[in-house]
Amino acid sequence: MKKFIETIKNIFKIEELRKRIGYTLLLLLIYRLGCFIVLPGIDAAGLAKLQDTAQQGLVGLLNILSGGAFVNASIFALGVMPYISASIVIQLLGVFVPYFRKLQMEGESGRKKMNQLTRYLTIGIICIQGPAYIATLHNQIPSQAFLAVSMLGWSNFAYNLVATIILMAGSMFVMWLGERITDRGIGNGISIIIMIGIVARLPFALAAEISEKLSTTNGGLLLLIVEMIFWFFVLVAAILLVQGVRKVPVQYAKRVIGNRQYGGVRQYIPLKINAAGVMPIIFAQALMLFPLLFSRFDATRGLAATLSNYTGFWYNFLFALLVVVFTYFYTAVTVNPTMMAEDMKRNGGFIPGVKPGKNTVNYLDSIMSKVTLPGSIFLALIAILPAFAMILGVNNSFASFYGGTSLLILVGVVLDTLQQIESYLLMRHYDGLMKTGRLTGRSGM
Repeated sequence: MKKFIETIKNIFKIEELRKRIGYTLLLLLIYRLGCFIVLPGIDAAGLAKLQDTAQQGLVGLLNILSGGAFVNASIFALGVMPYISASIVIQLLGVFVPYFRKLQMEGESGRKKMNQLTRYLTIGIICIQGPAYIATLHNQIPSQAFLAVSMLGWSNFAYNLVATIILMAGSMFVMWLGERITDRGIGNGISIIIMIGIVARLPFALAAEISEKLSTTNGGLLLLIVEMIFWFFVLVAAILLVQGVRKVPVQYAKRVIGNRQYGGVRQYIPLKINAAGVMPIIFAQALMLFPLLFSRFDATRGLAATLSNYTGFWYNFLFALLVVVFTYFYTAVTVNPTMMAEDMKRNGGFIPGVKPGKNTVNYLDSIMSKVTLPGSIFLALIAILPAFAMILGVNNSFASFYGGTSLLILVGVVLDTLQQIESYLLMRHYDGLMKTGRLTGRSGM
C-alpha cells in the first residue's frame, strides 16, 4: 500500500503526465454529460420500453459501447460505433484492395490519408445508422413521446432529418474527443471512451448484486463472497488472454557502418495468442440475431426460440463456435506473415534454422495457427461465461462483467493505459507501477 501511494505521488510530480491525465478526465466528463442529453423533441419519460429491450444481443452491445447513451436516446447515442465500423472496413480493404495496401506501406503520409478516408466513411455509415436508430425509437417508444411531432406539428420526415443531423454531429464530436485524448491525453482516446461507458455501469451492477444477495437469508453473503472470488479468477484469466504472446526469435546480421557496428543481436516477434481482440465476439453477437428472423414463421418458431435463449445450450454452443471461427478469420485478416517476412528480410533479419522467404512465411503461419487454436477456445469460453453466471443466479447486469465484450475491453484498455503511464514514470527514473518496474508482456507489443 505504501508503494502504491508513493507511485501516485510520483505520477503527480511529472507535470506533463499530470496535465495529460487531467485533460483526459475533463474530456471524459464532457462525454459522460453528453450521454444524458436526450435528443430534442423526445420525452425522456417514454424511454422505459427501449431500456427494457437493451439487455442482450446486438442492442445490448451497442448500448455498452455507447455508455448507455443508446437507450437514453442521447445526442451521443451512436457513440463511436460508426467510427469503429469504418475503421474495420478500411482495415479489411487494406488486405484485399491493392490501393489501400499501398497506403498502409507509405508510413505516416499513408496513415494520415487512411485516417481521412475513415472519417469520410464514418459520415456515410452515420447516414445509414442514424435513420435506422430513429426508426427503432419510433417502433419501441410511444408516439406521444415525440413531442416535436405530436405537439409542434412536425412531419416525421422533418423530425427524422433533424434528429439524424444531430446524431451525426454528436458522433463526430465523440470521435473528435477521442482523437484529442489520443493526442493530448493519456491512452487511446476511442478505446478509453468505450471503456468509461463500461466502467460507468459497473458500480450500479455491483451494488444491485450486493443488495440482492444480502437480502437473501439462505447464505446470501457466502454466495456473494464466492462470486467475488470467481470474478477475480475470471479477471486474471482475461489478463492472461490479453497479454499472452508467443515470442519468435529473430537474429539480425551484423553490419558495420563507419566505426559502428549494428545488428548481430537476437530479438523477438511477439505473436499474440488473441490477435483478434474482441472483434470475434462482436461479429458472433451480430450473427446470433439472425435466428430471430425465423420467429415469423410457424414452422421455424420453435427453432428460433431455441437459438434465442441466451442461457440455453444450443445458443451458447453456436455462439462459441462462431467466436472460434471468427477468431481464425480476423487473425488471418489482421496478421500478415508475408509482410512480416518481407520486413524481416529487408532489415537483414532471419529466424534461426528457417530459410528467409517462403519458408519463413510458412513457419510464421504455422505458429499463428497453433497459438490461435487455444486462444480462440479460451476466447469462446470468456464469451459464454456471462450465460453461466446468469444460470448460477448472478444478476443480469453484473453477469455481463463475468466475460464477453465488456470484460475484454475493460482489461485491454486498462492495461494499455497503465503501460503508457508506466513509460512516463520510467523515463523520469521513477519506479514503475509494478515491483519489477514494467508491465510484463505489454511494452513489447
